[in-house]
Amino acid sequence: MDKFDVVAAIIIKNNKFFIAKRNRNKHMGLSWEFPGGKVEKGETFEAALKREIKEELNIDIDIKNKLGEENYQDEKINVRLHYFICSHINGEINLSEHEDSAWVTKNEFKNYNFAEGDSDIINLL
Repeated sequence: MDKFDVVAAIIIKNNKFFIAKRNRNKHMGLSWEFPGGKVEKGETFEAALKREIKEELNIDIDIKNKLGEENYQDEKINVRLHYFICSHINGEINLSEHEDSAWVTKNEFKNYNFAEGDSDIINLL
């Protein structure tokens, strides 16, 4: 199984974090996550993240810095997740891939069932 890179945006506004609920028909469906997606061949992590967020949420983001990375593997996927702290700079959030979304405080993370991988990075926030 090939390992591939995935980027994720930790979008912060007014001390709240944007999270999104995965599509029920996708792997780990209905889990909550930091939005993002697969890095295409020849793409930088930053370009991939801006493209994915534009496709999934219809907004533009400003990427501040890389928070960290996590490796995750199960029977279906083998990924290296790259997490970036971001801010929302332009556009109205419009979900095209996700079932739901929320702005939550760090203390509220425990109320959401996060996708594997994302649950580990929360400890760094």
